[in-house]
Amino acid sequence: MRKFGFLFIVFALVLSACNSGGNTKGESAGKTESGGKDGKVELQFYFPVAVGGPITKLIDQLASDFEKENENIDITPIYGGSYQDTMTKVATAVQGNNSPDIAVLLSTDLYTLLSMNAIEDLTPRFSKEYFDDFYEAFLGNTKSGDTVWSVPFQRSTIVMYYNKDKFKEAGLDPEKAPSNWNELREYAKKLTKADGSQWGIEIPSTGYQYWMLQALSLQSGENIMSNDGTKVMFNQPHVEESLQFYMDLGQKDKVMPKGTIEWATVPSDFISGKTAMMFHTTGNLTKVKNEAAFDFGVAFLPANKQFGSPTGGGNLYVFKDIPDANKEAAAKFIEFLTKPERVAQWSIDTGYVGTTKSSYETDILKKYVADFPAAAIARDQLEYADSELSTYQNGQVTKIFNDNIQAALLGNMTAKEALEKSQQQAEGILKQFQK
Repeated sequence: MRKFGFLFIVFALVLSACNSGGNTKGESAGKTESGGKDGKVELQFYFPVAVGGPITKLIDQLASDFEKENENIDITPIYGGSYQDTMTKVATAVQGNNSPDIAVLLSTDLYTLLSMNAIEDLTPRFSKEYFDDFYEAFLGNTKSGDTVWSVPFQRSTIVMYYNKDKFKEAGLDPEKAPSNWNELREYAKKLTKADGSQWGIEIPSTGYQYWMLQALSLQSGENIMSNDGTKVMFNQPHVEESLQFYMDLGQKDKVMPKGTIEWATVPSDFISGKTAMMFHTTGNLTKVKNEAAFDFGVAFLPANKQFGSPTGGGNLYVFKDIPDANKEAAAKFIEFLTKPERVAQWSIDTGYVGTTKSSYETDILKKYVADFPAAAIARDQLEYADSELSTYQNGQVTKIFNDNIQAALLGNMTAKEALEKSQQQAEGILKQFQK
């Protein structure tokens, strides 16, 4: 879905190694030849597994299909675990002059990777028409200025899932999800059981609480960071209003568990009926579809002043310190993965949003959406989506923000205190990158 303080530590180690007699710019040994068997180009493809479902089997099949079409290229998928674990492994490999050829990493890792001088400029590798096919909301986290550094792959937004059976039991219209914050609060009260056996709503408060607060903030006003990775606007009034609403659901309204709500357990709580509604990534849509034993709906996140959600998920990056033959093969693999039919099938198999307009014109995705309209919600919400939080030293900035948000959700800080502290700490980190 992300990236925390230890990424900053890894980055610091990289810099330390470079400054203490290790490889310096222009002196890196790197990969000087493709080293393939029988003249083949061999690509290492680092991949995270961040949501439920048979992701590894899908990737293995895609790699096999590509090799059948390109007999001179071998793909070796390397599964790194979570996004954070995969990023750590990639950073370690870059530090050790054994850079991967291609990787799926968070779209928000852009500035960290640029700081490491690790990734290849992809602007000249593909045509303008190729990039124009991607939804605009997904392109924000791929660029710095006009330079394209990655290609959208498994991308998401946050959506609302709701249990239609629970709605019926509570006397609510099962075909009408709450459309604004007031309705969300009212519905959640009706759906919460006094004995604690069922909550009205669960919004995760670990791992990605910054992402959830960013969604609420986009529903209330402007985004929370600049587009160049150098500034954050955490302490703005609309962000404070949003954090207070997030806090009140558990502390005041008592329609959500107070305190810590684990990211990974929220979908399980929804599937088991412990919560009637949840905010979560659309990347879990297929898991919910396959495992829920009840009729459920998917809807836009409720609006405050407007609808809004940050995008999320991973992009495809090609690394700089590899042979030209590997770069060409990696670009060919990216083109293969982003063909309309494959984007469509990936969306069906995983629940991620089809990243290209052309994917929704394929017969298979048209039929899937017609049979399962929930699959179109995240795509339609892109009209109101904006870039996810991404800055220089992003792991450190995100950890600070996450920690302070969680302190507020636990009742240890006021919303204002948490946001002022986050702003002050983030400004201290980012000032060196400001012109």
